Order: sequence, then structure tokens, then C-alpha cells
Amino acid sequence: MGLKFYTAFLLVLLIASAPVYSQSYGLGFAGHEVVQDKRTALDLSPERPLCFDRSFELSFDLSFMPGYADHFGYIFRLIDQEKRNIDLIYDMSFDENKHFKLIVGDKISDIAFDIDTNKLYKNWHTLKLKFDVDRQELIMFADGKYYKQKVSFKNNCYKIFLGANNYKDFSVKDVPPMNIKDVRITENDKVSYYWPLDEKGGTKVTEKIKGKDGLVINPIWIKKMHHDWELVKTFSVKGLASVALNAKKESLYVVTEDSLITYNVVSNGLSYMGYSSGKQRLFAGNQSIYDAGADKLFNFYIDQKLVVDFNFANKTWDKNYITPDVITNYWHPNKFYSAVDSSLYMVGGYGQYTYRRSIERYHFPDKKWTTIKASGDFTPRYLSALGAVKDGAYILGGYGSATGQQILNPKNIYDLNFYDVKHKTFKKIFELAPPAEEFAFANSMVINEKEDTYFALTFPNNSFNSSLQLIEGSLHSPTYKLVGNSIPYPFHDIYSFADLFYCPASKKFVAVVLFHEEKNNTTSVKVYTLSGPPEAAYAASTKGLSWKPAKYLLFLLPVLIITGLVIYRWKRKRFVKVKLQPLVDEPSAVETVVEQHENTIFLFGDLQLFDKEGEDITKYFSPLLRELFLVVLVYTIKWGRGISSEKLTEILWFDKTADSARNNRSVNIAKLKVILEKMDGLSDL
Repeated sequence: MGLKFYTAFLLVLLIASAPVYSQSYGLGFAGHEVVQDKRTALDLSPERPLCFDRSFELSFDLSFMPGYADHFGYIFRLIDQEKRNIDLIYDMSFDENKHFKLIVGDKISDIAFDIDTNKLYKNWHTLKLKFDVDRQELIMFADGKYYKQKVSFKNNCYKIFLGANNYKDFSVKDVPPMNIKDVRITENDKVSYYWPLDEKGGTKVTEKIKGKDGLVINPIWIKKMHHDWELVKTFSVKGLASVALNAKKESLYVVTEDSLITYNVVSNGLSYMGYSSGKQRLFAGNQSIYDAGADKLFNFYIDQKLVVDFNFANKTWDKNYITPDVITNYWHPNKFYSAVDSSLYMVGGYGQYTYRRSIERYHFPDKKWTTIKASGDFTPRYLSALGAVKDGAYILGGYGSATGQQILNPKNIYDLNFYDVKHKTFKKIFELAPPAEEFAFANSMVINEKEDTYFALTFPNNSFNSSLQLIEGSLHSPTYKLVGNSIPYPFHDIYSFADLFYCPASKKFVAVVLFHEEKNNTTSVKVYTLSGPPEAAYAASTKGLSWKPAKYLLFLLPVLIITGLVIYRWKRKRFVKVKLQPLVDEPSAVETVVEQHENTIFLFGDLQLFDKEGEDITKYFSPLLRELFLVVLVYTIKWGRGISSEKLTEILWFDKTADSARNNRSVNIAKLKVILEKMDGLSDL
């Protein structure tokens, strides 16, 4: 997105939210889930051992990564100059209830304790190990208790490692999948060394007090995990596809024509379940939704007023769709399940050059469809984000028009509405200020009712090489901020689909990008995850450029100069004199000359068009409309008779079927004509 857009909204949320984000740092340790060479090793004394005059205390915060069966391994290892190791390990033995053990040399000490695993998954726990030289003992503080072990100290210099290490004869590779942050060494109640582990990347670990930086191998930086989306899975399926999330199991369902694909967010595993009921033909506009209350997966197709139910036990769909006569009337509708009346609601959508305002309701108890006539103002739209709550759903933004007709001034919409299920009403809450660069929304948004906030994915809908950007906003005021980095998004209107989900147990956001290749009838699926709470965006990202086909560029370049000279004849410039009233004691008025363009086209530099009133109408041109306009213009100037529909299809829609090319051509020519009606002298284009 544009730099102005990022800068304007980077700090709009209240300062009160800062403590939440301050916890999103630390170092993750890769353990048994990866091969030995990929495991994480942190060395806090890479150059020489750290030495202490008297007693000192080592402390740090620890948590476990959820979703792993094996957490056995070394949390830390200290090695003194007598070549004696002092280790804290996590022992996976199930016959004991003290899994944390302190090892001194080659013996298990009397210090052993346990912390509930569920607590370790969900929270940070501070562990402290005091080296009491005066009393010649080790004292461990953990989970509100302390434990002691008599130990003789002959020297007070140590090599300090966390996780794996490659140090001489003390090399270890057993590492639990864990997170550590805020490592401190304290002497005489004063912090001598502090490694917060708050880096965003790299292998250097900054020490804040004395500059004794550490080194890490194979780091998993938690701050990076809260800022950078990770592409966790990518694959292709035959035909169309749709997605739904089982938040309780943290499983993403990808519904395809011949199988149900399940991606588990925690284990990162992918599984396939073939249909016993045979192929389920999916059609454009189908979507899926998971009902947590009934523990059921549904797929629906509004055009046929049909909701089909998947049975996980026998791997069957209870119904099949029939081949439709026409392409869908409902691209990108929003949907939600309401427990208030046990119904599935479908809101808005687009099809046959029309934006929808309608609300379709499927009542599960009696399996009946109803078109709801909702009161309140709600602009027909699609490409909106919807987030369901107990009494209804919030609907944010979109793209549409006041009349619903595509040819009558369609535009981006930025209002937040609430649909009340019980009262069947729309209520507008507020409207976001138009951004520097227009954007639409992925299909769903995540609602945080406790904080009265929402998360949604935005994307510029005027280019193919677009990108998804997560925002966090307020449900009560038109403020929002950018969080995380961006996700590449190939946006080709009806062929693209993006959705956003949230897994509360692992606190992970899940973004899914679907792109249907009509030519070979395949859908690419990309799954991204981001740890929550997400970090505020570091800096503005650069929006991808939308490159025209090379064939088109080669054709256009030779005639640009000729075109520019001809267009110059069309251009008229007018200088308007504005007379300002003199201020007090000023001897005379001041005349200012303002340059104004009317009915003007600029081809060199960025394409710009000004209508007959002098308004810049360039913003109404999508990249495709720019290409269409320039191709028609060049052919009109060069040949004096315009361009044939066949040639236009060959240049701009060569990868489409005949029907699809015809539909695309008709829609975009209609859009272009509406825009050009604002200018004089272009009726023949």
C-alpha cells in the first residue's frame, strides 16, 4: 500500500493497547520436530566465560510451544572452569510428577519440580536459579516455590547455554520446543546482564547493560512470528474449492470436488479424505462454513437454494448440486451461522453485473430458505468482511453501488454496519475515512468482543498483483492500525478469494488465499499463519506493480510518441484569475494564477484524465480499464476505425474461454463508457 496510507494510520489506536504488544517477543527453540542441525542453540558467553565476584542469580521466563508430543531436553546448561555442568532438563517420564530436574555433574540433584503443562502452554513462567556462594548451595525458584541443593563452588566463571550447544565434550542436541525471554543475571540485587531476546531477526542476541552480546543458531524470533505471516502450506486441487475453520480442533477444511483436505494449524499436518459418496461437483460462488455447535461442515450454493451436509463418519455429502444454466448471481457473499434462530445467513454478493443487498436465510430445523427483507440503509456490495457475534454480525466495507447496478458509479465502501438477527435491521455504526489507496476486504473478520475490536484483511482491488494487509480497528470509532506485514494476493475479481480465521487456543490467525485458473480448471491454495497478538507494522510495504503483457507493451511503445502528439491537439489549458480581497492596510489586491485542466488527457508519465469540469477521473480506472482505454485509443488514432472485438480479445483476454472473454469485454467496455461520458469528444472511443 501507499506510504501515505501507512503513515496516516500507524499510531491511531490508544496507548492503552501497548502492554498487550509488549509481551510479543522472545526466542523460540526448535527441538525434536526438526533434524539435529536445525535445532536452536543460544550461547550467552560466546567469547569467554562470564565471571562473578560472589553470589549471582540467573533468571528467565519460560513457556512451551503447544502441539508437540515430545518436550524432553535441555533448557539450559552451565559449565564452570572445573568442567562441571549444571543443567536444567525437562524429563518426559510419565511415572513421575516432577518433570523438571536439575543435574549437577553426572548426578540428578534434589531439585525437582513440576509446572502444569497447560499453564506452560498458555503463560510465561519465571524461573530463577541462585548460586549462593556464601552458603555453598543452589536455590531454584519456580511456580511460587523454592528448592535447595548443597553444592561446592571452587570458581565462579561459567559458559552459559540455553537449548542445544556444540561446546567441546558438553555438546547436546536434545531441546524441548520452548520459548524463552528476559534472561537476566543479578548480583547484589542489581541486574548485571540483561538479554531481552526481543530481536526481529538475525543471530546476534543483544545484551543491554554491558554489551556482552550472545549468539544464536536456528532462531525462531517470536516478535517476527507476531509480525510476519508464514506461508505454511501451498498446494493445488482440481476444480473449484472453498474453506472453513473448525476453531476448536484448529483444523482448516478445504472442500474440493473429490476429497476433504484438512490442515491442522498446531501440528502443521495435512490429511486427505476421499468422498465415499462420489464426486461433489462444486460451482462458482459456492462457500463452506463449519457449525461448532452441531460439529458439522456445510457447503452452500445460493443460486440453487441448497445447503449440503458432510458426514465425517461415513465420508459422504447428503446432496449433490446440478449443473447451473448460468454463472452464479452470488460471487463473494458473506455468511454466518446464528444460534439465535439456528440459521445460516448469506449477505450480499455480486453477479450478472449487479451488486446484492439481499439476505438469504436457511433455517436448519425445517430446512427452508427465506429472503429476509431487512430495514435500514445498506448499500449493495461484495468484497466485504463479516464477523459474527451472538446477536448478529458486523459487516465492514466492500465494493458496490447505491443502485446495485454495476454500470452506475460503483465504488469502494468503508462503512461498518451491524445486522441484528432478531429485529432484521441494518444499523450503520460509522464510516472509515477513505484511504490514500482504495481497498476492499477479505471475506471474514475476527471480532474481539472483550476488547471491542476487530481484525480484517484489506487489499487494493484495482490491481492483479495485490496484497493482503491485516488491520486492527475499533468497533465504536473509525480508527484502525496496520498490524503485521503483507501477504501477496493475485486479485482477479471472481477468480480470487481470501478469508481470515482465528484459532483461540494457539492464538494464531489463519489467512487463506484461493486462486482459480480457468484455463486448466485448478485452484491454488495457500495457507498463512500469524501469531497473535499481532505486532504493529514495522514500516510501509511496497505494493506490487501490475505489469502489462509483454506483447502489449511491445505493441504500444512504438506508437506512444505519435499518440502523445495527437492527444496534445485535444488538450486545452485554461488559466483562471482568482482575485483575493485586500487585507487591512494593504495597498492593493493580489492576483493568483491557478492552472486548471479541463477535458484533458496526459499520456506521458502517469496516465491522467480530467473531465469537462476539470476533475481528475484517473482514480476510476483500474489497471485493466487503463489497458483497454489505451488499446482502443491507439487503434483509433492509428487506423481511424477503432479495434475489432476479436483483436481486443486476442490482446487482453487471450487466456479466457470465448464466453468468459465476451463477458469480461462487455463488462469492462460498459465501465469505460460510463467514465468517458464525463469528457467531451470521446464518444467514438
